[in-house]
Amino acid sequence: MAQSKDFAVGTIVKLKSGGPDMTVKYAKDGSVTAQWFAGKKLEQGAFPASSLEEVTPAPKAEG
Repeated sequence: MAQSKDFAVGTIVKLKSGGPDMTVKYAKDGSVTAQWFAGKKLEQGAFPASSLEEVTPAPKAEG
């Protein structure tokens, strides 16, 4: 069985199957509670850590 990753609070993640970028609010024992905005409404949900991947931020343009 694959070991699930522990995500730190504040890490930006998304579902491996797609969807919005989400911010980790709480993570423990292979379960992650994450928050995201749907328009102006703040949503949250609980997900298995194994269903999430960390989002790598795009480099900021200099100027």
